[in-house]
Amino acid sequence: MSKAMRIHQGQFGRVALLDMDNALIHHAHPHCHVLIKASGADTQFAVREEIHPLLDDTAVLVNSWEAHSYAHQPGAPRTVILALYIEPRWLGEMQREFTASGSPGFFPQSCGTLTPRIRKLADRMAEELLYDDPSGDRMEHALFELMIAIIDRFSEWRSLRGTQVTMPATATDFRVRQAIRFMAGTLGEEFDAGRVAAAAGLSRAHMFRLFQQTMAITPALYFNVLRMEAAIDAMAGGTESATEVSGRLGFAAPSHFSRFFRNHQGVTPTEYRRVVTLVGRMGVDRARPQ
Repeated sequence: MSKAMRIHQGQFGRVALLDMDNALIHHAHPHCHVLIKASGADTQFAVREEIHPLLDDTAVLVNSWEAHSYAHQPGAPRTVILALYIEPRWLGEMQREFTASGSPGFFPQSCGTLTPRIRKLADRMAEELLYDDPSGDRMEHALFELMIAIIDRFSEWRSLRGTQVTMPATATDFRVRQAIRFMAGTLGEEFDAGRVAAAAGLSRAHMFRLFQQTMAITPALYFNVLRMEAAIDAMAGGTESATEVSGRLGFAAPSHFSRFFRNHQGVTPTEYRRVVTLVGRMGVDRARPQ
């Protein structure tokens, strides 16, 4: 079974060292997401309906809210993966132009070859996660240094300078914003496409088309992202038990919640809580549009 070795979580998002031997379902994150092999067997991810290799000298690059999955083959050897889930707003606070990391086109390619510098910085990050307990300032400095190298190598941020970056929480169409607001307020209930459509004043078919055109993912997948992020924040920074979080988020049984969490994150909620370290402030509230 896959396991989390170390996770650091804070205003920057999350940095995780994951020992993976199970596939992850089709999912998304509200983050600028980078995957780098730390050790073990070569493996692969599916992004944009294509399979991309994760090798010693490659990275898999996933844009904010872009659907992807871990395409681990049954019986294949384990892979230790350095997984970066970086908040675009944190990057923007560090350097204003990097707010574009929330753009769908920030990483034009889903896979690329690492430079020796990125490889060195990634190895250092993995070693610090395993063997050190860095302070918040040290963690953020090392992470920003790694992200600068990754962005310079793989992103199109310069071409996005001066453009309006549309984040999911600030969707341009007011009906999509209404749908998002409704979903954010009903995380404790089962997803119901009919109710979401009614809240947006649309038919189910029209709501589905408009939402996917605007957000590039389906309403159901978006709802699952909001639910998963709420679960992660609760398990990382709260005092509720996994059973209490499960009930608050509307799961019929704790086992359903555990399976949902594991299918999206690779580990159970209780294991996540056991290995996570909070660094500075917690993440931003991305669920409710203005």
